[in-house]
Amino acid sequence: MLVAKNRVRVVPASLASSRNFVKSTEKKADVFRSEIEQYFDKNGYLSWSSKKKKYIILGTNSPKNGLVDCPQCHVGQLMVIRSRTTKKRFMGCSNYYNGCRASSPLLQKAKLRATKIRCELCLWPIVLFRYSRKQKWSRQCSNFVCKSRKL
Repeated sequence: MLVAKNRVRVVPASLASSRNFVKSTEKKADVFRSEIEQYFDKNGYLSWSSKKKKYIILGTNSPKNGLVDCPQCHVGQLMVIRSRTTKKRFMGCSNYYNGCRASSPLLQKAKLRATKIRCELCLWPIVLFRYSRKQKWSRQCSNFVCKSRKL
């Protein structure tokens, strides 16, 4: 039967100084810590996104440019989003990656102003639009299937 003996390795005094080991890792850790702290929110969690190549806060679904709370999931907020591939605008929920599929297309050729006023029927935000400067601003619900748009 083999018995493992505890071997104590003696490190030479020149290599054992704290200058060689601790300070270099402390500096790297401090830089990393200060870099991460700027991404934390009061109730958020930090995660690295390899697709976007940056840190993303998880656990928060309240974006800065959100208009109203999502009427479907009640967690995210509806906001105007521009598609990366088609470059078209649409109204969508910020909680999309967690399962909410609330979205509606917007007018593409018109000038738009999204407001934080809710529609009385479907609770989506009201959008102001016009096609030319000669036109007056018109308002309608941003939800494509809202009954107020058909009136």
